[in-house]
Amino acid sequence: MKSTTPLQHFHSIRHIIILLLLALWFNTSAHSEIVNLDSGNIDEILGNADVALVNFYADWCRFSQMLHPIFEEASSVVKEEFPDSKHVVFARVDCDQHADIAQRYRISKYPTLKLFRNGMMMKREYRGQRSVSALADFIKQQKNDPVQEILNLSELETVDRSKRNIIGFFEQRDSDNYRVFEKVSNILRDDCVFLAAFGSVAKPERYSGDNVIYKPLGENSPDMVYLGSLTNFDLTFAWTQDKCVPLVREITFENGEELTEEGLPFLILFHLKEDTASLEKFQHETARQLISEKGICFFFNQLSV
Repeated sequence: MKSTTPLQHFHSIRHIIILLLLALWFNTSAHSEIVNLDSGNIDEILGNADVALVNFYADWCRFSQMLHPIFEEASSVVKEEFPDSKHVVFARVDCDQHADIAQRYRISKYPTLKLFRNGMMMKREYRGQRSVSALADFIKQQKNDPVQEILNLSELETVDRSKRNIIGFFEQRDSDNYRVFEKVSNILRDDCVFLAAFGSVAKPERYSGDNVIYKPLGENSPDMVYLGSLTNFDLTFAWTQDKCVPLVREITFENGEELTEEGLPFLILFHLKEDTASLEKFQHETARQLISEKGICFFFNQLSV
């Protein structure tokens, strides 16, 4: 009788596990709603969803095969709480069949899980545990309201000025002005703190109608007022993004990989932590000479230890 080597035994077990996972995938597919994206439907489906988690996969990739049943089951779990496709969508892209979509979103490894809000891809891809509970919890967290309600204007005196704060003052929550503000806050929730006051609480700050202000970093930095139309999403988003995403940012171990994956050129200042003068000069010259390159090139500072 021919004996098997430990390596052969390992490969046999691995194949059995993959077959079981695929069987689970086919079994759960009938109970979940994973949308297959292509060039004809991707913009409409993602654009109409508050939150979408997209699995960019390749059929030949073993890890893609293993993720399929997990992704399916996580979709089923989330759909129980958010059945409306306008709220949450789980979708996938076969990157071999749709190489144009993979190229559009700079997909270079499989599987890659990307989060979208109202059709816009978020900077941070999902890098957490690839389990049903972890994926489901991640999406449920994305549905949490990012806007903190102000119940008394005195709360503005204790706003954390080490963070960038966008504050809106509205006559009522059920309004076009606030809906645009809420949509912007969902997209930029990782970059700014969003607060809002309504009705009688907001009235003292609404002397000329609904308005939005930006409180920059630093206790002595003056507020900036948004002067555009509050019902114009593109203008409101552009203004808010300009305030929330600084021209010069710090590279860290947490964000380094995701930044390099965007494939854009870097201009990097390496400096000692206590050398604030060099950093200030770098920020000033970048803003003066290279502001037109924002969105094309990134500019960072790296703290040396």
